[in-house]
Amino acid sequence: MPLPEAITQIFKRKQKSYKMVLILSLIEELRATSQDRVSYDRVKERFLNYFLAKQERGHRVDQPPGRELWKDAPKSQLKDIINSPINALSHILFVNSEDNTIGFHSQIQRQLGEEELSQLEQIANEELDSYNAALQRFSLQSYLERIMAEYGTAKNETFAEHALGTLFRRTLPSELKALPFIDEQYKVQGSVGQGNWATVPWLAILDKRITETTQHGEYVVYLFAEDMSAVYLTFNQGVTVPIQQKGRKEGYAFLRNRTQEIRELLTLSNMNKDENIRLVNSGLGQDYQVSTVAYIKYERGSVPNDEQLIQDLGNVIEDYRLYVETVSSTDEEANDEEVELLPQAAEPLKDEQVTSILHQIQAHIRRQGFFFPEHLIENFYLSLKAKPFVILAGISGTGKTRLVKLFAEAMGATRDNGQFSLIPVRPDWSDPADLLGYKDLSGRFQPGPITKVLVDARQPENRHKPYFICLDEMNLARVEHYFSDMLSVLETQEWREGAIQTQDLISPTLLDTPEDQQTYGGLGIAENVFLIGTVNMDETTHPFSKKVLDRANTLEFNYINLQQYPDQSEQVEANEGPDAAELNHLFLRSDYLQLVDAYDVNKELVVRTTERLVKINALLEDIHANVGFRVRDAICFYMIYNDRYKLMSEEEAFDWQLLQKILPRIQGSHSSVRRVLLNLIKGAIGNGAGVTVDIDDLMEDAAPLYLKWATGKTPPVAKHPQSARKLAFMLRRLEEDGFTSFWIS
Repeated sequence: MPLPEAITQIFKRKQKSYKMVLILSLIEELRATSQDRVSYDRVKERFLNYFLAKQERGHRVDQPPGRELWKDAPKSQLKDIINSPINALSHILFVNSEDNTIGFHSQIQRQLGEEELSQLEQIANEELDSYNAALQRFSLQSYLERIMAEYGTAKNETFAEHALGTLFRRTLPSELKALPFIDEQYKVQGSVGQGNWATVPWLAILDKRITETTQHGEYVVYLFAEDMSAVYLTFNQGVTVPIQQKGRKEGYAFLRNRTQEIRELLTLSNMNKDENIRLVNSGLGQDYQVSTVAYIKYERGSVPNDEQLIQDLGNVIEDYRLYVETVSSTDEEANDEEVELLPQAAEPLKDEQVTSILHQIQAHIRRQGFFFPEHLIENFYLSLKAKPFVILAGISGTGKTRLVKLFAEAMGATRDNGQFSLIPVRPDWSDPADLLGYKDLSGRFQPGPITKVLVDARQPENRHKPYFICLDEMNLARVEHYFSDMLSVLETQEWREGAIQTQDLISPTLLDTPEDQQTYGGLGIAENVFLIGTVNMDETTHPFSKKVLDRANTLEFNYINLQQYPDQSEQVEANEGPDAAELNHLFLRSDYLQLVDAYDVNKELVVRTTERLVKINALLEDIHANVGFRVRDAICFYMIYNDRYKLMSEEEAFDWQLLQKILPRIQGSHSSVRRVLLNLIKGAIGNGAGVTVDIDDLMEDAAPLYLKWATGKTPPVAKHPQSARKLAFMLRRLEEDGFTSFWIS
């Protein structure tokens, strides 16, 4: 019986060798156990053992990211690696997190008898053998010919995680760095576009002494013609900054003058020094044509052998080296002129300017007649900076939605310019299609409300503008049902080409037409998009799972001073720094995605914060509310940003994080919950407050403690006052109602 098409096509797009090895590991475990689903850990072990064995025998295999040897890869990295092919094969495979098993979906399993399983095994082995054979010897000729042969077809396929993207961004840079004349002073970088396929893909070699970006300076670069008829090895100049700074007409004149100067300076032997390079007729391709100093053209189907290609590249690199040494020896005045061309559009603020900007934002909010508790704006900012998903909780009418709108407005993001979007959540939302979109009966994709914003945010002219999406009353429907895809994709954030990118949100199966593929293909959550949900907790709404709480800071709006009145006389101090309304998205974008990104510089703060969390986790384990690495990292990032920008004291910042990341996880009716609350409030009060917390005495009656925060009383001085007050209310609920939760206190 022939294999189903869903099976035969799974290796059409390579994802390194991971897909093939995963399928083979799964088949081996299925046969060993004679079960329909098997231990996920055993499959991961087989997966890892394959690469370990190959490397021990001296074979070249795909390396774990950032490492040469598989034996050096930590278990956490193995999980991330294997998740990639599992996600890519999710239409045929499932992983059950509850019992930690993996297998084929039931409808696929029914079509896989022993004969079909053997066919699949044979296909996987053939694909793997073919893939590994290509790894054994680097052939620049075959790579260039392959790109020209496949790029046209690839542009009609999903952008994210495509094999050609991996080839440009990882494989080719790694292979070129191994050449003897490309040493550590060079940076090798390739691109097929950012979010969408580039018209002119490129592979650049940059001397870090004069530039580390293709936006300015000089470098060596392979440029592929739009129609893939040829690839050009070029000595080139960055075009983005000169054109941004001078305009297209003057920018072109500047580039042509520089071209003549460089041609007079260097021999550029065996290279063409004319204007006949043909990439495209307009746009960035034409910019490349204007900026090209010299080139060698290789036509598709006639690319010379590897020896000639390597010799050509070596000659161009030698000219480049001579050029860099020449310009590096010029006087300081010439160097100053180069510095003036550095890009300014997406420059981050200096750390010392952040406080001033937040004061501007707070002043804008007050001018609109709204007041929020001390440090709430700083807390909101740090929460967004740590993770671009924040939940605002509290009773109705306390200004949750207004805070988002006014904060965005202060940064120049309004409903009129499309940078602020308010999306009311409907109670009948039960599927990600309600938010992301669906395929109609005609086969066209109908985008959901959030998809329209994401498409707009990723446009080249908008990629440095901040976009705010407010999901109003987001728990009117079950968040896990309609928001699950967003949460999952948010966890795939990674650095690519200096930007934070995620996996695709829209399944390729929903995009049948070329128009839909062009508009929605490769659509992820861009780094300039920030998600905020407002929630009320009452009989009409749904509670949150720990899966959601782990991924967000939860800011509470339950404590309101009604005796705050607009002050029309309030004046805003003149500010010599940047205007908040003109800021780019880097003001809010995360600087760290993994703790290792920040650890070296902030080691002492990270260790202090982690030691606190270890003690808290020991308490939470008794009620199964302990936290994992995701929460630890998010809290550390929050603390690091606070320390960098000097917004609050360390204790104040940790108080907010205890309140927002730990306490929302606590609920229950057992005596163990009471003991955890008492231990936490004891720590939140600290020493020197004149309050004695005897855990054993208070286990029977905690009223003497929580009544200190009763209405009308002055609460005791506490090390963490926000958390102490919340814990007192949670204790009161437990005492009076027999059940407590962060959400109902």
